[in-house]
Amino acid sequence: MNDLIEALQILQKYAKNVNWPTHCEHDILYISDECVDPKEVSEEDKAKLDSLGFHIDSDLDCFASFRFGSC
Repeated sequence: MNDLIEALQILQKYAKNVNWPTHCEHDILYISDECVDPKEVSEEDKAKLDSLGFHIDSDLDCFASFRFGSC
């Protein structure tokens, strides 16, 4: 739980106010690219997010997690 909270706190620094910032699909938690644009996240924060279980999904160009996405 602590890793998820830490990741969300990092993402919150870059978040835009949107109605639906996340969604789960096929056991993957996605952070909407409308909420957080991966291009705006620092390399340091990207590395930390990766260590916490969030990677950039290259097809959707958004952050995603297999670790926290089980619905």
